Amino acid sequence: MIMKIKELKSSLQKENIDIALFYNLNTGTAEPNFFYFTGYEGYGALAIPKTGSPFLLAPKMEFEKSKNSMIRRVYVWDKKRLFESISSILKRKKSKSGVIGIDYSSFTVEVLNGLKKSFRDSRIKDISRQCKNLRVVKTADEIELIRKGCIIADRIFMKAVREFERFTTESDVASFLEYQAKKQGLEVSFKPIVASGSGSSMPHYMPAKIPLRKGFCVIDFGVKYRGYCTDMTRTLYLGKPKSSEVDIYNMLLNIQKSAINSAIAGELCGNIYALVIKQLGKYSKYFIHGLGHGVGVEIHELPNLKLESSDKLKDNMVFTIEPGIYFSGKFGIRIEDTLAILNGKTEVLTKSPKELMLKKQNSG
Repeated sequence: MIMKIKELKSSLQKENIDIALFYNLNTGTAEPNFFYFTGYEGYGALAIPKTGSPFLLAPKMEFEKSKNSMIRRVYVWDKKRLFESISSILKRKKSKSGVIGIDYSSFTVEVLNGLKKSFRDSRIKDISRQCKNLRVVKTADEIELIRKGCIIADRIFMKAVREFERFTTESDVASFLEYQAKKQGLEVSFKPIVASGSGSSMPHYMPAKIPLRKGFCVIDFGVKYRGYCTDMTRTLYLGKPKSSEVDIYNMLLNIQKSAINSAIAGELCGNIYALVIKQLGKYSKYFIHGLGHGVGVEIHELPNLKLESSDKLKDNMVFTIEPGIYFSGKFGIRIEDTLAILNGKTEVLTKSPKELMLKKQNSG
């Protein structure tokens, strides 16, 4: 991410911000911007001055691990307070810290108060927008990581489909997906959604330890590969569908394919959403969420594919296309792929079949 750090430093210079600060006090999953600029998932803080080299602070117990990060200058966190250590280093370097840029969305009130105590004479400025904009266009390395993650997610999902008869509850399916990811040393991008029967009518349904119900079964799943998320949704049918159910599924599938074909470099995201609404016709009122979102170190990033969105698709963006229709208390259908725009063309990174797959309803 050397190039991205240079871009951030350029932004700091333009806006007269002396230094950008990021931190991570999480175990397991690092704060997105902190990981993005360092490739390091341990405890610590990152300082990126508008001039001079960035540096990383890490506690002694993780110092060896931190030296494998993308940041060449690494110091031991040797003070009681994290930002007190940074302040000491900056004073030794005679670096300015009059204006400090932070991502407001990632700083807790407690940590922000700690920052203000260590930098009493500094002014704090929000740089969340700059960080989001930097992450929206991916490097070739980032896209390759997401592509590899999608390959793994596809394999895990298809393994679940092949072994579907072994599952008796929604939780069985979700647990299987998570376990298969962990077997490969990975974590899931988010808690898998497995929504069968009437549960499929709720987009953010959480799987329960209840028998898999007859009808449509929405499975939303992704893995995180080396810090980068993937996202896909497929809708199965448990039992034998009516011809009308097959028809409505195929209608949505065709609309999803059409939206993918429209997702080319230079197109406004709002225009693609409007196209989907038009093609849904009388069913448009049952489409109750965004058409898609960017994917990267977070599962939801820019661009934003909503009707009112003015975001424009560009080369090297990675995002989802996921139209859905939901009939409250009855059933829902959603079909989602992760895509990348490369050299002006759209590549579908998630390859699992999208034709309606029929599975036997296991009564246990």
